[in-house]
Amino acid sequence: MTIQLGQVAPDFEAETTHGKIRFHEWLGNAWGVLFSHPKDFTPVCTTELGETARLKPEFDRRGVKVIGLSVDSLDRHAGWEADIADTQGHAVNFPMIADPEKKVAALYGMVHPEADPSITVRTVFVIDPAKKVRLFMVYPPSTGRNFDEILRVIDSLQLTDGKKVATPVNWRPGDRAIIPPSIPDEQAKALFPQGWEAERPYLRWVEVKA
Repeated sequence: MTIQLGQVAPDFEAETTHGKIRFHEWLGNAWGVLFSHPKDFTPVCTTELGETARLKPEFDRRGVKVIGLSVDSLDRHAGWEADIADTQGHAVNFPMIADPEKKVAALYGMVHPEADPSITVRTVFVIDPAKKVRLFMVYPPSTGRNFDEILRVIDSLQLTDGKKVATPVNWRPGDRAIIPPSIPDEQAKALFPQGWEAERPYLRWVEVKA
């Protein structure tokens, strides 16, 4: 299945390390991050899961629920989580989906046969409270993800949804934003009474707070 931006994330039922869930029900009104792992007891994934556990307070602060997926069974997940806590110094503190039949992986297009038909690629989906897919990133199995970037994108999405702005290259929270060209100056005056700097008619910089 091909997932596209703006599409409602497919719902599913699955067994996880925190019990059986229905995905949409589990998400509730929160933002969500669903990310896949090629299989258990793999070195790159071990570092990723430890880092996600370390960053969980940052996800919580943004109202984001995190859930992982691996195409192995729950009993293997349990053994792997012990290794993660031991080697990374942070115990996994979010659910991990067991997907030995690759049903969820297939539903979300996480298996790329030309890369390796036996494993999932490192896919990340960011899903908003309306259950719509707002971002997906696909990494090769050999490359670990950058979770600072995932948090940065979530910050951007939450800011741009709330303030009707766009964020420029390498934007970080606290940096100035851009007024989209779709908002004419007259409307912008009401939305941004603090004013803005027009470097070009289409490039209007504005200071906004989250």
